[in-house]
Amino acid sequence: MRKRYSPQNLLFIAVVLFAIASCKKDKTVTQTTTTTTATPTKLGLYEESETINDTVYREVFITVIKIGTLTVPDSLSDQVFDTGSGGMVIDAHYIVPASMITANGFNFTGDSTVVAGTGITITNQKQDIQYGDDNNSTATVSGNLCYASVTIGVTNGNIVVKRLPFFMYYKSVDNKGNALPFHEFDVFGANSGYNLTFPNNAIITSPFSYFDPGTGLTKGFKLAALGTSNFSDADEVPITPNVITLGLTADDLSSTSGFTMNQLTNDPPYGYQPYVPATVTYNGTVVNDATVLFDTGTNVDNYLEDPSLKNSNTVVLAANSAVSVATTSGFKYAYTVGAFDNFTYVENPKYSGVPVSIFSLSFFFDNEYMLDFTDHKLGLKAN
Repeated sequence: MRKRYSPQNLLFIAVVLFAIASCKKDKTVTQTTTTTTATPTKLGLYEESETINDTVYREVFITVIKIGTLTVPDSLSDQVFDTGSGGMVIDAHYIVPASMITANGFNFTGDSTVVAGTGITITNQKQDIQYGDDNNSTATVSGNLCYASVTIGVTNGNIVVKRLPFFMYYKSVDNKGNALPFHEFDVFGANSGYNLTFPNNAIITSPFSYFDPGTGLTKGFKLAALGTSNFSDADEVPITPNVITLGLTADDLSSTSGFTMNQLTNDPPYGYQPYVPATVTYNGTVVNDATVLFDTGTNVDNYLEDPSLKNSNTVVLAANSAVSVATTSGFKYAYTVGAFDNFTYVENPKYSGVPVSIFSLSFFFDNEYMLDFTDHKLGLKAN
């Protein structure tokens, strides 16, 4: 698994009605104030693809154009848009001076420091994050809790989140301890879980959860069904506009919206992870009491966890294998494993170390996704 308060357009209309009670000069003034609901904010994504040996690998990226007062270089501004994690994670290289970065941490003394000329605060709160679909693909990034004003989205359509807590890392290694390329794990974790918690009670979670969408809207976002037609392998991939909607309306949250809502539960210290209880079936084998994650950050492969699998090795499902998911809330999703797509692996969580079945970016081609940060609900809708 690879792994932001702007002025709102609030409109207040004051309508003053004057009623003359009689021909006398006395008059009664009645004032009525109508508050107009804010308009949801739209953001785009870059949808990139690459074909290798007939297999199409796809990823979606969101742009972070400023961190503090620093304009992020174009080559570093795109982050993997990841519904599988919560919190902005970015490599420090080329963001802060090289003299501040060592293999063992950031070079400063005291509780925190403000990086000159950037407005980025680095605290002395350190942590590690592990990314991966199972024990065999785990990578570790090491870094610190940071704060800055962050601008998310392209120049003509973005939001600003003031003093966003995020994680900036100084080192990333694979499961054998080998150093990984700089910015290999720059991730925009969009979900409501906590990527990290710190001793000072700070958390790293979705930048969207810090954005005030405006009057009458609920904190949260919708992700439109992506399809496949906008994915491109061009040198300069055009942005697909309006893929993300920030701010949920009453209609979005209505039972008539078409979304199947799943109530999330708080799992300290991990917050409201977007895990959904379900039944998973593959080739006639039924896994009851499964937990599933729909993850834009996993770009090709699906991973099914089956505690009854009597095999310590990962089983690869053959082409034409049938897979289906039925959540306890009534949402259903099914696909067939193809020769070059929907690759699916079955693992015993005892050996994989992961108790959650992961459905990759392919799920989002034909389905809509919604997160309500206020009431902690996850919505799914077949498109």
